[in-house]
Amino acid sequence: MKKQMNPIVFPAEWFPQSGVMLTWPHENTDWNYILDDVTACYVSIAHEIVKHERLLVVCQDEMKVRSLLYDIEDKVIFKRLETNDTWARDHGPITVFVDGEPCLYDFQFNGWGLKFASNLDNQITRGLYGQDSFSSNTGYFNFLHYVLEGGSVESDGCGTLLTTAECLLSKNRNEHLQKEEVENFLKDVFGLKRILWLNHGYLAGDDTDSHIDTLARFCGEDTIAYVQCTDENDEHYAELKAMEEELKTFTQLNGEPYRLVPLPMPEPRFEDDFRLPATYANFLIINQAVLMPFYNCPQDRVAQSILQKEFPNHEVVGIDCTSLIRQHGSLHCVTMQLPIGVLK
Repeated sequence: MKKQMNPIVFPAEWFPQSGVMLTWPHENTDWNYILDDVTACYVSIAHEIVKHERLLVVCQDEMKVRSLLYDIEDKVIFKRLETNDTWARDHGPITVFVDGEPCLYDFQFNGWGLKFASNLDNQITRGLYGQDSFSSNTGYFNFLHYVLEGGSVESDGCGTLLTTAECLLSKNRNEHLQKEEVENFLKDVFGLKRILWLNHGYLAGDDTDSHIDTLARFCGEDTIAYVQCTDENDEHYAELKAMEEELKTFTQLNGEPYRLVPLPMPEPRFEDDFRLPATYANFLIINQAVLMPFYNCPQDRVAQSILQKEFPNHEVVGIDCTSLIRQHGSLHCVTMQLPIGVLK
């Protein structure tokens, strides 16, 4: 029997979607001290999502969340599961297509290298699958022997993966594997032709060991948007400048350089004298829209204008995410897109 060529496809985020997943904050999460503020942010995100597609909400108190989303609840699928926290990008399913059919990958989530409790969040994807949350032709693969978060990998949909060495090769994730072994595993499970590794770039206050979705994102097969720091007195300047130089060396599969689109740094945000990881790279692409974080600073509109040029067929919508960065993440981090065919 002749072996099929590359039957696995890891779709880009702009691939048509059936919905987006949110894991709702509650009083037993680290959000408890700003629960009202962050809940308002989640409500805003939910309302923008359902303008374009359905929403899957994982929550502990369904009736309470229904009361918050009463005006859109007919577009929301509610699933009750116990949770430690709310970072759906990292504990939610990662979707690939195997021979044209959607398939959910359930990787181990261990709190970004054992930094935080994750025993409940690590069970969410298989809990959703067990509750018959997805279409009947959606497959499920358990990869709980391997630690991987959705925010650490960025696909162009054509066989190229963009990631950071700082995260994927960090301690307390898969430290028993060498870089070549990590690369071979990812190529096998995601049907990849190659991996582009960034060795530079970080944001102060980031708990994830430099997730790629805080630093650089595909906006198309030939375009990468990235965080640029132009202030030589900023603590990020040297590392982000080195990252920018690395990006300039990357080429597309056809050998052409990428179109590089710099995004501004927001004005610094602090809590208890510690800088928070505000970034405009943490946007979410959905059907006909791009949802991007705003931080109530002048750079918000600049970044929105830049992204609108890159997504001319989408409406680029800013959402106040100042509450999200107080727990060291942003809009993309709390969402997980579910491609077409996944939700019923």
